[in-house]
Amino acid sequence: MLPWENVARARAPDGTEVLLARRGGEWVVRAGGRVLMPSRTHGSEEALATLALERVPRARAVLLGGLGLGYTLRATLDRLPPDGRIVVAELVPEVADWVRGPVAHLAGRPLDDPRVVLRFGDVARRIGEAREAYDAILLDVDNGPEPVAHAENDRLYGQRGIHGCRGALRPGGVLAVWSSGPDEGYPERLEAAGFRDVEVRIVPARGDSTRGVRHAIFLATRGAAAAEAGGGERRRAGAGRGPGVRPRGDARPGRIPGRRPRSKGRP
Repeated sequence: MLPWENVARARAPDGTEVLLARRGGEWVVRAGGRVLMPSRTHGSEEALATLALERVPRARAVLLGGLGLGYTLRATLDRLPPDGRIVVAELVPEVADWVRGPVAHLAGRPLDDPRVVLRFGDVARRIGEAREAYDAILLDVDNGPEPVAHAENDRLYGQRGIHGCRGALRPGGVLAVWSSGPDEGYPERLEAAGFRDVEVRIVPARGDSTRGVRHAIFLATRGAAAAEAGGGERRRAGAGRGPGVRPRGDARPGRIPGRRPRSKGRP
């Protein structure tokens, strides 16, 4: 077994050490000693883009929170039209240097694509600046809505963050969120904020593999203003989780068999 070789280091604004390491042809990004992004298991990161853009096949403007090793970005670019645009919010500038440099080949040099606009800083700020600007928002931040490794990331998944995402989406736009596992409370918050067609999809970490680690992708669509208002009245009249929350596959609360939680870090 080859040992891991540390290739590069960086610091997030909060002081967390971010490390790029390799072992033969395998690469990994670690944050604070925890695995942030491995090159061997990136199927769920690609599914984040694929499932979102299936809902908005004519998407022209996309916001991606978190660059990682570039797999979600590549999957998005493969589905965007030539006149499309994707804004990538990345907290650590050195991560972009790595994706342009030593790991550029992994996802086919996605940052070289002229449709990419790279913005350094907190993705929550990018969301807060926007008003009906995006057809899709893809969030690959931390471990997802429930197991937050950085308390500040709760701004994305709490009620305030959800309303911010809805406001940044155009009517009919889609919010897609990567998570290490399902979370019953998050779909309820999405519905309460006016999202519709809320569902969770369980996907394998290794792409088309039917075994091993699995992750969750939350999907929700912003409705038109009139439909959202009507949905609000129905939610106030009803009790519990609405019928729009549709788990897919074997999604269910609690632990996903074979899942090993990994910290996604901050975008």
